[in-house]
Amino acid sequence: MASYNITEVVTGGVVLAAAAAFALYATQTTGLGTSTSGYDLTASFRSLEGVSVGTDVRLAGVKIGAVSGVELDTQTYRAVTTISVREGIEIPDDSAAIVASEGLLGGNFVEINPGGSLDYFAPGDEIEDTQGAVSLISLLVQFVAGSGGDSE
Repeated sequence: MASYNITEVVTGGVVLAAAAAFALYATQTTGLGTSTSGYDLTASFRSLEGVSVGTDVRLAGVKIGAVSGVELDTQTYRAVTTISVREGIEIPDDSAAIVASEGLLGGNFVEINPGGSLDYFAPGDEIEDTQGAVSLISLLVQFVAGSGGDSE
C-alpha cells in the first residue's frame, strides 16, 4: 500500500476546493446556473450592432433580463429581437428600448427607458419605440468630414 505525504493530500484538497469555488462563481456570474421565469417582449431595431443572444437588458442600470432571440425581418430589413424580462418586473407600455453602450471600450446592451403609462406590457407584446445602435466610427467620420470648411 502506498503512503501519501500529508502535504500532497492537503494541496490536492485545496486545488479541488479552488476549482469548485471558481465553477460556482462562474455559474452565478454568467447566470448559467439560474433558471428564472419571466416573460418575453419583442422589439424591432434598425441597427442591432454589438447585441446578440445573451446580451443584458437593463432598466436604470439594473439587469432585468437578457436578449433571447434575434432574427432579420426580410420584409422591413430590421432586426426583430426577443427580450426575456424577469418575472415580477412590470414595464409601462409606452417605454422605449434603446441599444446603449457601456463606453468607448465596453460592449452594448439593451436599455429600457420606462414611460409614464399606468398600463403595462403583457407577455408577447411589442416595444414599438426603439432606438438602434449608434456607430462610433460613422459619428467620427461625420465629425471629421463636417469640420473642414467652417472656420470663419
